[in-house]
Amino acid sequence: MEKRIGLIGIVIEKEEAVEKLNSILHDYGKYIVGRMGIPYRERNISVISVVIDAPSDVISSLSGKLGMIKGISIKTVYSKLSKSSENQEHNE
Repeated sequence: MEKRIGLIGIVIEKEEAVEKLNSILHDYGKYIVGRMGIPYRERNISVISVVIDAPSDVISSLSGKLGMIKGISIKTVYSKLSKSSENQEHNE
């Protein structure tokens, strides 16, 4: 299956959701390229961005699981090119 690059933006509004969030991200660790978290203390929220390199169904599964956690809002963006398309361009 073709792998894609995805960016998952996460806004944490309730601190009690963090443990569940980290557990799910740990389960998908082999696909995660990087993660950056920023606490926004003035608004009492945290913002996390996760870059993932995985098949589309894996990215969708992760996004769905994260989206079901109460106190968290997420959005997922996919790259236009799949990994196989990128490899073809480099070989030409």
